[in-house]
Amino acid sequence: MWRRCLRLRDVGRRLLNLPRSGLTASEGLGPKLPTPIRAYVPPAGGFEINLDHRKLRTPQGKLFTVPSEALAIAVATEWDSQQDTIKMYTMHLTTLCNTSLDNPTQRDKDQLIRAAVKFLDTDTVCYRVEEPETLVELQRNEWDPVISWAEKRYGVEIGSSTSITGPSIPARTREVLVSHLASYNMWALQGIEFVVTQLKSLVLTLGLTDLRLTVEQAVLLSRLEEEYQIQKWGNIEWAHDYELQELRARTAAGTLFVHLCSESTAVKHKLLQG
Repeated sequence: MWRRCLRLRDVGRRLLNLPRSGLTASEGLGPKLPTPIRAYVPPAGGFEINLDHRKLRTPQGKLFTVPSEALAIAVATEWDSQQDTIKMYTMHLTTLCNTSLDNPTQRDKDQLIRAAVKFLDTDTVCYRVEEPETLVELQRNEWDPVISWAEKRYGVEIGSSTSITGPSIPARTREVLVSHLASYNMWALQGIEFVVTQLKSLVLTLGLTDLRLTVEQAVLLSRLEEEYQIQKWGNIEWAHDYELQELRARTAAGTLFVHLCSESTAVKHKLLQG
């Protein structure tokens, strides 16, 4: 199935690709062909995805348009990875785009920010056990550096607690993080909340979006206690591997979505040599 992404502009101003075929010996004697170029112009209304010349639409019937070319290419690649059966549950970028376009829960920017910041009250890295000592030490060694980084990075206090009620998060900390998240657009915030929900941690999500952590590190840190128990008691291997890979896939897609939606779409007119 052939798929592509296009700007929503007149046909004459689309992204153009010249033929990539090489020259044969006889062709080399003729006129020199122009160097392949790609012309990039600011999009008017975003980018759309075409599936075999048919425009992709959201579940609510809206034209599927995204704010950046990079995101459009990523979504098109996601569709290209599908085989005979379309498995929507594996297409996390497409799902995030649909959510951003349709906004089925009708939430505004403030509500998305509050939903993400609320996870501080139950943040995975802030809840600590009192025993066994080996797990206590593991949580301290692995989670404390991440909390320390976040506190220093944003100039706030977060802390940790062994209490069932969790740590007492200062009001100023919430205010600072709310202000920070407000710097993101609605699309990026959809991705941030998605990642927070996967990891059950705003702190780890901030580490991901700030490129302090890799996806693999963030996922492992979010599953630290579970991985500890598996190492000690064993597990059903296939179930553990499937769950781990799924979490990595969702977290990676959400993080990529945030970064691709945070890029400026106001690209200056220029020619890039192919």
